[in-house]
Amino acid sequence: MSIARPKIAVVGTGAVGGYYGARLAQHGHDVHFLLRSDYETVKRRGLNVRSCHGDFRLSPDQIQVYNDPHKMPVADLVLVTLKSTANDQFQPLIGPLLKEDTAILTIQNGLGNEDRLAELFGASRILGGMAFVCINREAPGVIHHIDHGLIRLGEFKGGPSDRANRIANLFSSSTVQCEVLEDLRFGRWSKLIWNIPFNGFGAVLDLTTDRLIDNEAGIELLTGIMREVAEAAEALGLKMPADIIDQQIRRTRTMGAYRSSMQVDRQEGRALEVESIFGEPLRQANRAGVKTPKLEMLYRLVQLVDRHRPKLE
Repeated sequence: MSIARPKIAVVGTGAVGGYYGARLAQHGHDVHFLLRSDYETVKRRGLNVRSCHGDFRLSPDQIQVYNDPHKMPVADLVLVTLKSTANDQFQPLIGPLLKEDTAILTIQNGLGNEDRLAELFGASRILGGMAFVCINREAPGVIHHIDHGLIRLGEFKGGPSDRANRIANLFSSSTVQCEVLEDLRFGRWSKLIWNIPFNGFGAVLDLTTDRLIDNEAGIELLTGIMREVAEAAEALGLKMPADIIDQQIRRTRTMGAYRSSMQVDRQEGRALEVESIFGEPLRQANRAGVKTPKLEMLYRLVQLVDRHRPKLE
């Protein structure tokens, strides 16, 4: 990652990977997208982004797309934006893209993603990131960026680094606010304080964020879970801001009728990210001696929904 114009591979070109990869490509970076179901459409029509920060389109001759990682060039940076339910595909999808000094940045939900990547490819390669963004894939090759967009990233091992700053600068030069974290674990748990209740209840109740917070019962339900997650983080040695729950609720109010990624996955019959978003945080809380009955109940409910979700053709 020391070269001026790195080759960037996006593995998992859904809403998140499509949007951030497209922003990088829009601003002249050398981006290569790995797609599956949308490959033929994007290859023929390009990628269209409707964004609160300005709509744009990458025409077919402006976007480099592939349906086989073996046909892609080796990369200086691999951006992993797969659903965590596809982590069993890390080796076949990422392995062919690596050279000796390739960095891997995972922008996935929940806990455990960096650990698995480190087991496969070595801890020194790995960075983790959190995308604080409201974004949906509306159709093949069509992405709607509704609100927010900040990325926070950090090294899997160690604190801030020149490499992390260089990657952050790639995003910052491409209409994407990006910050480098002192402690990646802090960033992960900070996002879980939002992700667990809003993804969980969005999927279980099939309600958009505005409907979850437009009444006192909903606020009480959400903040009860948020307090448990914050207490677990504190028990793990991570000092959370005193007003973090209020911050998260305020940010949610600007989102409008936003469907969380897990609500969308349920509606579209896809597997839910149960273990990374709920199971692993619950297990870590238990090991730290923190009782989280509301989180455990939500975990069981999401498991039930996932087991009986409609499997769409």
